[in-house]
Amino acid sequence: MSNGPMPEKVLLGLEPLTAAQVVDVVRGHAPVALGDAAEKTLAATRQHIENLAHAVTPTYGVSTGFGALATRHIPVESRTALQRSLIRSHAAGAGPAVEPEVVRALMLLRLRTLASGYTGVRPGTAQTLAALLNADITPIVHEYGSLGCSGDLAPLAAVALALMGEGEVTYRGEVVKAEEALKHAGIEPVVLAEKEGLALTNGTDGMLGMLLLAAADLHRLFDIADLTAAMSVEALLGTDRAFAADLQALRPHPGQAASAARMWAALQGSKIVESHRGPDCNRVQDAYSLRCAPQVHGAARDSLAHAELVGERELMSAVDNPVVLADGRVESNGNFHGAPVAYVLDFLAIPIADVASIAERRTDRMLDKARSHGLPPFLAHDPGVDSGHMIAQYTQAAVVSELKRLAVPASVDSIPSSAMQEDHVSMGWSAARKLRKAVDGLTTVLAIELLTAARALDFRAPLEPSPVTGRVRDLLRTKVAGPGPDRHLAPEIAAAEELVRSGAVLDAARLEV
Repeated sequence: MSNGPMPEKVLLGLEPLTAAQVVDVVRGHAPVALGDAAEKTLAATRQHIENLAHAVTPTYGVSTGFGALATRHIPVESRTALQRSLIRSHAAGAGPAVEPEVVRALMLLRLRTLASGYTGVRPGTAQTLAALLNADITPIVHEYGSLGCSGDLAPLAAVALALMGEGEVTYRGEVVKAEEALKHAGIEPVVLAEKEGLALTNGTDGMLGMLLLAAADLHRLFDIADLTAAMSVEALLGTDRAFAADLQALRPHPGQAASAARMWAALQGSKIVESHRGPDCNRVQDAYSLRCAPQVHGAARDSLAHAELVGERELMSAVDNPVVLADGRVESNGNFHGAPVAYVLDFLAIPIADVASIAERRTDRMLDKARSHGLPPFLAHDPGVDSGHMIAQYTQAAVVSELKRLAVPASVDSIPSSAMQEDHVSMGWSAARKLRKAVDGLTTVLAIELLTAARALDFRAPLEPSPVTGRVRDLLRTKVAGPGPDRHLAPEIAAAEELVRSGAVLDAARLEV
């Protein structure tokens, strides 16, 4: 957690959260609270549930079993046990624990839906979930257990289990029993009442959270891809003319225009680019991996914009089944199906793979004496004795190959469950999990292009790079030395990855378009 000033409190109520607020809470640990309007709505909606709980006619989720067992009417004296059994049985995840930020996103987004007033939970139950977030008590959620339909069931049940004071959580850097963490934080465990078990588990919150976090990361990575591409164009004695605004306007995709403008601006003032302008240049046009970078990066940006639109709509949604309407009706619905989110989670893996692929092609070109226009083979200090960045490109190629496999969609799969009641599922959680791996892979690929392009620019001395690319290279040089005899490359790749991941590369570029 940051030692800086405390982030502004995020109030949860009847209005949707923004993606920026989600990131503030999940990564910035901004505190959360229920607004007054939310608490009043929760209390009013809960009264409808209380009335139905004591009615003669059974209501699904209130006085019946769940899923394929929905036909059984449950007597009043067994309903506390029903809720407890639901959560315990559904907390059936397996595999490694997922990242704490994913769990925090899951918790926040479920709380957001609870606060909307459509789920029928008691105000105190929602307040306890907010207290867990604020105390940084993070339930252990396992990799497997969601089919992306009827909610992210096992992951959300693990959170609900912690609300009950059961299971394990991460607290103050250690894995402890939930009961101990709640006691230490002064939080009373919840004894769940009618409808609350379903309300806590019936949501697409895990996959939505991972979409919003990936989108935040991809904004940064696509901006960095423009910078590393510009550095590679410069290092390979390419031209900036293909990125001119009048040429880009002939194909008016907004993402393409943005990437081209960024690459154009990054190359202005470059002595290297200026050195080969004019009639003496013997090349008609650059290779596709240089010339077409704005088209590829831009299409990725436009794909991201569509995914963010879906995310915004989901942030305005109340995902639960059944839902409690303002007039007291409790209605079953299919809004828990993850298809809208699953599709865009899958979509984003495709441009990630392609942005990485074109970056790898630029890297390979800088290492090939036949195509690099005067650079030493593999950018080696003493070719033959030294191998330079030869195997760094192997690593890059291995990651790109993995990214292509991760681009195979999960959402086209469906495995029926719950005695064929849930006979078509979205697999959106699986799409989200592989997207996170893809984001990490793109980070590595761009870090290696950054390392290679910076080294190539050094070999162009005494010609100077542009002010923008020069600042990026100089930032890298604070962590990684310039050309010289072969060194252990893995730590240098890791250092470049951290500069990419932290946003320091963008800060150094100070690129204004």
